[in-house]
Amino acid sequence: MAATTQAVEHGGELEPERWALGLPKSVSDIEAIHQAKKALAVERAKQSKFLGKRLSAIDTRKLDDPEEWSKIPVLTKDELRKLSTDEFYGDFCIAGFDRAVEFWRSGGATGKPLFYPRSAQDMRYMLGVSFRRIWPCIGAGPGDVVHVAFPMGIHPVGQLTPRSAEMEGLATVWAGSGTTTPSDVQLELILSLKPSIVAAMPSYALHLANLAEARGIDLAASSVSKVLVSAEPLTDAKRAKLARSWGATVYNSFGMTEGAMTSVERDGLGAMVAWTDLFLLEVVDSATGKPVPAGATGALVMTPLWSNTITPFLRWLTGDIVRMKPQQASNDPFSVFPILEHALRTEGFFKVRGVNINHGDLEDFMFAQTAIQDFKGEAVTAADGQDRLLLFIEVRRGANPRLVVEELVNALKQKFEQTCVVEILEAGTLAREFEKSVKAPRFIDRR
Repeated sequence: MAATTQAVEHGGELEPERWALGLPKSVSDIEAIHQAKKALAVERAKQSKFLGKRLSAIDTRKLDDPEEWSKIPVLTKDELRKLSTDEFYGDFCIAGFDRAVEFWRSGGATGKPLFYPRSAQDMRYMLGVSFRRIWPCIGAGPGDVVHVAFPMGIHPVGQLTPRSAEMEGLATVWAGSGTTTPSDVQLELILSLKPSIVAAMPSYALHLANLAEARGIDLAASSVSKVLVSAEPLTDAKRAKLARSWGATVYNSFGMTEGAMTSVERDGLGAMVAWTDLFLLEVVDSATGKPVPAGATGALVMTPLWSNTITPFLRWLTGDIVRMKPQQASNDPFSVFPILEHALRTEGFFKVRGVNINHGDLEDFMFAQTAIQDFKGEAVTAADGQDRLLLFIEVRRGANPRLVVEELVNALKQKFEQTCVVEILEAGTLAREFEKSVKAPRFIDRR
């Protein structure tokens, strides 16, 4: 597909002129890309000592047949865990470091983090298309200023977000997380430089909001009109609290180091659209490996179509549970892409006196309490030997602390069948504690 040479107008927006791959015009365009690029993906995977032996029985002439394609084994994180660093670079990769222009750190889910080599050709699509599409998708462009508070250093999202924004004509502030630029300084930068967009992990955007509340700063009255989040699950409760605290529209995005930015929430749509021309995205039944119907929940399997010149990931089982369905056709150039919903999973829980308390459920519950600014939960063993759930909370300005605690204890009893101990902290206490970590450690088991 030829690169875009003419700007495409949509609702006053101008799509970028010189992406390495223009927006497809139709679903047929995407299908044509799949037909050509699946064969290339398999050809490159066959060059890998590790992957090649898995493909010996695959008839490459029948890759458009779903049955034949599904015979390709999915590649799991457990399999990569078993490879040493030397085995990964020598047996999995199909080109040496002489082809690499940068390295992306894996998420660490593969045990010891690996650093994936990326070629210049890979970056034409990973950065030059995948990440660049964020900005027109959320309705941002020249004139916007982005305060980037993703972790910097070796975290790809922290580097690629501002680089892609600059390619689209936006101004950027490379603040990083609180471990790079102290959060108090970040609040000063936001008030003085007046960015229109803040980009951060949801937990850190909440952390900044909680710190601002403790400092008496009204972020809802600031210049920020959009908050772009990624790298963590975004629940409805988190979204609502972020929108309330920042007085801004919240845009979710989703990607992976094995691919790049994969899905971004479309301005006005209220849902993420997935770059199915850059990545072959399959949603399969985790038990059978068979495709699920459109809109049904399943495990996400991803194959890069344009960025596999060194790391030929083929049918990568991402570990994410998603739903994907087509959009209705419209004059929106992004309507050609399907909607992808990231279905949240249980990441952890406390078992207190025989009752499982899911961390995500507790977090959503606490974020919905508008009188509570911040919180932390601990599972502890009381003096009587019984397990207890201990909640530390900070109360919003103007709320009655005694009444807040009374209502919270009653609500927790009804919701989680637990009589919890609640302690009130001085405003800003948790912000200072969380500042030491990239992700706020809200749940601690001290038993």
